Amino acid sequence: MKEHREVLLAPVVSEKSYGLLDENKYTFIVAPDSNKTEIKIAVEKVFGVKVVSVNTMNRQGKNKKTRFGDGKRKDTKRAIVQVAAATL
Repeated sequence: MKEHREVLLAPVVSEKSYGLLDENKYTFIVAPDSNKTEIKIAVEKVFGVKVVSVNTMNRQGKNKKTRFGDGKRKDTKRAIVQVAAATL
């Protein structure tokens, strides 16, 4: 099993992720090879909360034009984690 800090890479900072905070849902960028069980265990260990559900999505990197030709941003995996209201 991977180290907890290897599973959770960074929080997602966006309008949509801030809107989900009212529903006790937090969004993270996670390692591409991690599964829902690993994400749940990592969030519970690192933040000391009870996780209710984990939803994951694989996002394709955007194609961008550079002055050297076409490029592509890397693909990311995101997890939306809902925590129990009493644990906040």
